Amino acid sequence: MEEDKQSLVPSQFLELSQKMVEYVWGEGLYKLVGIPAYGYPPLVILLISAGVFFTLYLGFPQLRFFKHAIDIIRGKYDNPEDQGEISHFQALCTALSATVGIGNIAGVAVALALGGPGAIFWLWVAGFIGMATKFTEVSLALMYREVSPQGVTRGGPMYTIKNGLSKVFHPLAGVYAVFIILSSMGAGNMFQANQMASTLETSLGVAPWLSGLIFCIFASLVLIGGIKRIGQVAGSLVPLMVVLYFLGALGIVLGNISMVPAMFAEIFNGALYGTAAVGGFSGVMVKEVIARGIQRAVFSNEAGMGSAAMAHCAAKTHPLQEGMVALLEPLVDTIIVCTITAMALMITGVWHMSEAGVGADMTAFAFDQFYGPAGRGLVTMTVVLFAFSTIISWSYYGEQGATYLFGEKSIKYYRASFIFFIFIGAISKLEMVLNFSDAFFGMLAFPNILACALLIKKLKGKLQGYSKDLKEGKIQSL
Repeated sequence: MEEDKQSLVPSQFLELSQKMVEYVWGEGLYKLVGIPAYGYPPLVILLISAGVFFTLYLGFPQLRFFKHAIDIIRGKYDNPEDQGEISHFQALCTALSATVGIGNIAGVAVALALGGPGAIFWLWVAGFIGMATKFTEVSLALMYREVSPQGVTRGGPMYTIKNGLSKVFHPLAGVYAVFIILSSMGAGNMFQANQMASTLETSLGVAPWLSGLIFCIFASLVLIGGIKRIGQVAGSLVPLMVVLYFLGALGIVLGNISMVPAMFAEIFNGALYGTAAVGGFSGVMVKEVIARGIQRAVFSNEAGMGSAAMAHCAAKTHPLQEGMVALLEPLVDTIIVCTITAMALMITGVWHMSEAGVGADMTAFAFDQFYGPAGRGLVTMTVVLFAFSTIISWSYYGEQGATYLFGEKSIKYYRASFIFFIFIGAISKLEMVLNFSDAFFGMLAFPNILACALLIKKLKGKLQGYSKDLKEGKIQSL
């Protein structure tokens, strides 16, 4: 069937997607400007450097405000007079529904297949420093969001740039809006639909075109209701799907608990020294291990891309409080959910088996190895839930970009296009979809990180004031 999918897509598109991802995530940018490619890919350097800088400059907010973030989610600091449309919990679930998705099932499998076990260590590193990046971009987005007289919120990096920086930077807001629209079609849509269709075909024999059509119908029903309905659906789906999938993967780990120490040793060894060839698996160097781990972590938790800020901007909250809620996302998404997937794949040994397939198929194969057909059924169900929740959340992100560029009148045209690309993703070849998704998604980082860096001093001042008020009891809990 993969060959059938390939025939539906001109070979020129596949070649173009390969070049694009090389420029964004590989060494293509070095070649473009004539610099010797001796280092790591520029985007990897940018994301890690930014995360480390935000962590140090803001004094490790992912540690200092962890407990406070939990209290905020529990509603201890809710203020009914705050502007916004949805609750803390709904905003977090909407953002998590976009991040806790196929990246946690298929993305981790891709990281292992291309970077070996050591990629998981760098996935953890990216997840930890990504917590500070997430806090930074979400807090700034709420500081500079716009709220209409009707209470409709608009926010995200394009509004941060527009309202926080001088006019010389305003063109970057439009650039970001274009990138978020393209990313919503790729990373947030086509990749999800592709993996959903592939899993349903492998597990249940459902034709990809039929899966795509069904997803189009259900997505249409949700998107009509806007962010409020998306928040309601996400608030119901996310807790269910995370717990369901986590318990399934945890069962594999607990059933092979004696293998866990050796598995962690393999992860740390691979992170420091690379991975030798094992069976049908090709050995990789440390540079490739780091790049693959960070790339998959970012694709999973979106830290540095600014996309999740759009969901959080709809929350009824204080800007810094929502930033603190947001820093929990990489913890849940990357450090917890991605890790349990990696452990299941490594314990069952399927990560270097050619017959296990690629992406979500590999994870389904691992569950099938341990649980039998019921395991594959569990992965199939969670893939569908993950894919659907991610698709509906990312539709809102792209919609914000379209609204910024073309106004409210563009929403219906954007939604129609978005639904069409669900079908295209379902019937397309994985390699092309993955390349386009990675390329467009990676482009988001450049204007977003620049805006965060230029405004970080203002955020630090706000954070110092908030911390002082919190210690003095001026920020009252309910």
